[in-house]
Amino acid sequence: MDPASPATATTATARDLQPLGPVEQLRAGRLPRRLLQLFVGLTLFGVSMAMMLRGALGLNPWDVFHQGLAHHVPWSFGTVVIVASFVVLLLWIPLRQMPGLGTLANAVWIGVATDATLAVLAAPGDLAGRAALMLGGILLNGVASALYIGSQLGPGPRDGLMTGLHRRTGVSIRVVRTAIEIAVLAVGWLLGGTLGVGTVLYALAIGPLVQFFLPRCTVRLTPR
Repeated sequence: MDPASPATATTATARDLQPLGPVEQLRAGRLPRRLLQLFVGLTLFGVSMAMMLRGALGLNPWDVFHQGLAHHVPWSFGTVVIVASFVVLLLWIPLRQMPGLGTLANAVWIGVATDATLAVLAAPGDLAGRAALMLGGILLNGVASALYIGSQLGPGPRDGLMTGLHRRTGVSIRVVRTAIEIAVLAVGWLLGGTLGVGTVLYALAIGPLVQFFLPRCTVRLTPR
């Protein structure tokens, strides 16, 4: 990972993350390193989701929706994540968004990694163990997000929906993201998804965690 001091984190991130199209992402250089980082990040993201699921103390808004939906279909949690990702990608079409390699990998790999982790990770029998899984899952999610975003191979389906709506409507990123997450959280809760202290902690911590780790994980590219 490329080091950056906390004082320059925001500036470094704004400078080093480039607005690349799908083809430009592949031509931007350092591709083997970026591909490795992308799939490590996506794998760890799936692991972090499984940790929070096994902790059973609350999930992030999208996973509340995924879990709620999983109660009503004969699919694994990871399969629900994959199907939901491709449904979200369909919403990119009217927004004129183009998915990159990382976008498509995100749509599939995270669900696979989540199911694989759930198959080997047992739920703790005590509250301390569940709390440790929840807290570790939130921290790992922040690291994983920074890794796959920092690979600069395209946003995830849900991130692209947010940025696409922002670009097409002119509404701020903060408002768009909040509206989307409140909507999926409400639907997920109505479907039986788990809300709890983990949901609140995730909402409070994920932004600062990604901001801290992203400058350290962003692969510097040479503009073309």
